[in-house]
Amino acid sequence: MKTTTPGLCEKPALQRTLSNRHIQLMAMGGAIGTGLFMGSGKIIALSGTSIILIYMIIGLFVYFVMRAMGELLLSNLNFKSFADFAGAYLGPRAAFFLGWSYWLSWSVAVVGDAA
Repeated sequence: MKTTTPGLCEKPALQRTLSNRHIQLMAMGGAIGTGLFMGSGKIIALSGTSIILIYMIIGLFVYFVMRAMGELLLSNLNFKSFADFAGAYLGPRAAFFLGWSYWLSWSVAVVGDAA
């Protein structure tokens, strides 16, 4: 029989128990932000399961838009951004407006994130 004196017990050592899945989910949560998950959860709680159907429909639209942009990019390899698409098909004014609108939207987003 082993006897131990009080206060001399070994302290539990820390262990690295994070798996690859945990690290990936932490990175995704840091990149996306908790607002997306909290907002989505609140919407699902308020509206029920019908919102999942809406998410699927919107996801399908986004998929087709991205496929179309990929086809446009491969049709002319001189395109560097989506403002170039607008310049080629809608004119230089549309490209100018789209480029500055994109810059303005990201400028506002950065200020919103900082606040």
